[in-house]
Amino acid sequence: MPAAGKTEFPSPLRLRKRAEFLAVRRGEKRRGRLFLMEVLDRGTSDAPRVGFTVTKKVGNAVVRNRIRRRLKEAVRVHAAGDMTPGKDYVIVGREDVLTVPFEQLAAELSRRIRGTR
Repeated sequence: MPAAGKTEFPSPLRLRKRAEFLAVRRGEKRRGRLFLMEVLDRGTSDAPRVGFTVTKKVGNAVVRNRIRRRLKEAVRVHAAGDMTPGKDYVIVGREDVLTVPFEQLAAELSRRIRGTR
């Protein structure tokens, strides 16, 4: 059993530069009610990378940061094991992320990462 606060899957690497986010826009788009997920296959066997963004249309900085933190935790705890090596993921959060139960958010995230509808 993992220790408190630890997961059985390592956290994916993070996308940090604007150029990396823009590159992922060329990939596949998976739309949903809670978020938009963009996926790009880098063609390597490196660890998966993930980036999070929330547009200003959603709300002020406090709201955007709450959405981003909730998405990060869902990836860390539940969805990191579903990510495929060699792929980049950008998750664009929507306001509904704040209103759904965390388990539902995590399940939706895992499903979108696996590519099932």
